[in-house]
Amino acid sequence: MLLLLAIGFLAGVVTAISPCVLPVLPVLLAGGASGRKPVRIVAGLVASFSVFTLFAAWILDQLGLPQDFLRNLAIALLFVMAVTLLAPRAGMLIERPLAVFSRFRPGNVGGGFFFGATLGLVFVPCAGPVLATVTVVAANNSVGLRAILLTLAYAIGAAVPMLLISRGGREASTYLRRHAETVRVASGALMAIVALGLVFHVDDHLATLTPGYTNFLQGKIEDNSSAKRELAKVRGGGAALAAVHKSAGSLPDYGVAPTLHPDGAWINSTPLTLGELRGKVVLIDFWTYSCINCLRTLPHLKAWYATYHSKGLVIIGVHTPEFAFEHVTSNVKAAVKRLGIRYPVVQDNSFKTWDNYANQYWPAEYLIDKQGHVRHTHFGEGEYGQTESLIRRLLGDNGRSARSLADTTPTGLLTPETYLGYARLANYVGKTPVPDVEAHYVFARSIPENALSYGGHWRVGSERIVAGPEARLRLRFQARDVYIVLGGHGSVQKLIDGKPAGTIHVDAERLYTVRSSKTPESALLELRFSRGIQAYSFTFG
Repeated sequence: MLLLLAIGFLAGVVTAISPCVLPVLPVLLAGGASGRKPVRIVAGLVASFSVFTLFAAWILDQLGLPQDFLRNLAIALLFVMAVTLLAPRAGMLIERPLAVFSRFRPGNVGGGFFFGATLGLVFVPCAGPVLATVTVVAANNSVGLRAILLTLAYAIGAAVPMLLISRGGREASTYLRRHAETVRVASGALMAIVALGLVFHVDDHLATLTPGYTNFLQGKIEDNSSAKRELAKVRGGGAALAAVHKSAGSLPDYGVAPTLHPDGAWINSTPLTLGELRGKVVLIDFWTYSCINCLRTLPHLKAWYATYHSKGLVIIGVHTPEFAFEHVTSNVKAAVKRLGIRYPVVQDNSFKTWDNYANQYWPAEYLIDKQGHVRHTHFGEGEYGQTESLIRRLLGDNGRSARSLADTTPTGLLTPETYLGYARLANYVGKTPVPDVEAHYVFARSIPENALSYGGHWRVGSERIVAGPEARLRLRFQARDVYIVLGGHGSVQKLIDGKPAGTIHVDAERLYTVRSSKTPESALLELRFSRGIQAYSFTFG
């Protein structure tokens, strides 16, 4: 437990010296300079950040409120505090109805603590393994003592540098007593500027500016084997299988396979358990139907099933969704039929089986022997020959192999998977996206390699963008094949380097081919969307 708390504390310190903390720094300085006690400010921040990180989703769900309600409330309160400093008479009128919560006199506990609690609602740390673990636990409503203590340790670690900053603002104010009026107005102006920046999601942009030193420190503190083991205990899933690796002859033995925990329908089969499959060789494949990497593995999986199923091989496709539409059973069933999958597929909508295996990848394969032990793992595409060889070895099969298939795993320089919603938007150039509101965008004058830009009217959501009038999208890619996940009904016109390249007819939420070629190319792609089309992500081959 002490190791877990130390990891959480140090991870919090790291996030407090990253760009993610920049939006709250001016407010901390202004808060200290305006007379609030730094310890009380930081205590309020720690308390609200901890409580609402763990329980906000559940609280808002119970009250039927939107998920961004608390953030918007906090921004409004920052504006209120700014007004009390910029216009004392207006502050007196505002203070009366809020007197129970926020008397803004320096000596009052409520002022400093309430001020810090407001900051806690808008503080968005840079995500690392510790924060990711807390987020997963909170999303699954499985908060336990370890998760609470880890969150507190993380918040306290982040608070230590902030305490020094707030104290610095307070100390500075003592040397400026002759200019108390100027300090008060400047503090109010700082709060107002930060609140305005939060309205336009400047903090989202800062969260993407994770410098090298932050990545280095996170890797050393949060991503080592001890940290992974401790964080797995918090998540409630098993430790990463590699951590329990044991040698058994020349073939690795990763221990008894974690259980399946289905959340959704079984397709092509009645419900199965690993216990009843003892005596069979089982291949667990984590996949999702809009993932091009997963789709490229399917021909190999189908060939193995056709060849070895009668000899004792069972393949179970665990469908763990990446996007909201992939939770829908009818969509998954339609994809299984369209893709010609005949082996059992089970939905894992709550990521329970994913967590049991401590999995992190699409696709991922876990090969289980007849005694129920995991003997081989592979993440991503490729190494099909090795996997088939091990299947044959575990089956004790010396007969014919599955039909030979080309390995289509891409090699060479390739544009990375590119998400279009604001939650995972990267390599974007142009006007800062306005979350969840339709807005007008203009293409950036210059689009670098692997970057994208919006044009026309778009509603930018967390995981998708929805086309409005004259919606367009430009992407400079380097690849042989280009794919995009689309939804809705309509059409998308394609242009490559300004030349028409055909039309995509959209009739369902799935993966569509934008370009397929035998030779890789570096080019500028432009897509022109009919109104209402939803776009999720690009993938490349």
